[in-house]
Amino acid sequence: MNEATPWARTARIMGWLMLAVGISVFAIRLQHAGPYELPEQGNLRAGLFALAIGVALLLTPRARSAGGGSSIPTLLLLIISPVVLFFALYATLAELEEVVVLRATDSSGAPSNLRLWIVDAEGAAWVSMSTGKLEEHSLDGAQLDLLRAGETTCVVATLSSDPAENERTFRLRDEKYSVQRLGRMIGMFGDGPGPDTVTLRLDPCP
Repeated sequence: MNEATPWARTARIMGWLMLAVGISVFAIRLQHAGPYELPEQGNLRAGLFALAIGVALLLTPRARSAGGGSSIPTLLLLIISPVVLFFALYATLAELEEVVVLRATDSSGAPSNLRLWIVDAEGAAWVSMSTGKLEEHSLDGAQLDLLRAGETTCVVATLSSDPAENERTFRLRDEKYSVQRLGRMIGMFGDGPGPDTVTLRLDPCP
């Protein structure tokens, strides 16, 4: 692949873009007050894959075909790059606005830090998640540490049984978080809470 070819330019541009977005997955969390926490699970994989693809695209050997085409490995990297880029961008943008941490334990008893969007209403804080996450961490009725704005406080999590509160929390999140609004526009989120979405009220511990 000659430096003057379109394939070379595309690979170089995409390589730098993937590196920048991969770094941002980790760097965006530095803006939050309190101890730094590394990305986990899907967010971590998205960041690492983005970095790896970025490096590979910048260092991949140049194809030597007479037509100036791309090597097969480079072509494959360019094909999968948009998918990884999407998830890495989401992992970054999801941390752009306020994110809190609920310190819980999973079903095995291992510590688990749940990073969540949060809204305030009726003198309490509200968070939403899937039913599976709620049950996996036995959150209903639990006393948990909440890290918000760099301060840790004790809260009691109570599952809301009122569909109106679930809907209100979604609407308040939509007003507060531009990423949710963007997600609705591109079909990642519906126009209301999903059938598997539950809402928790977080009150100060007595």
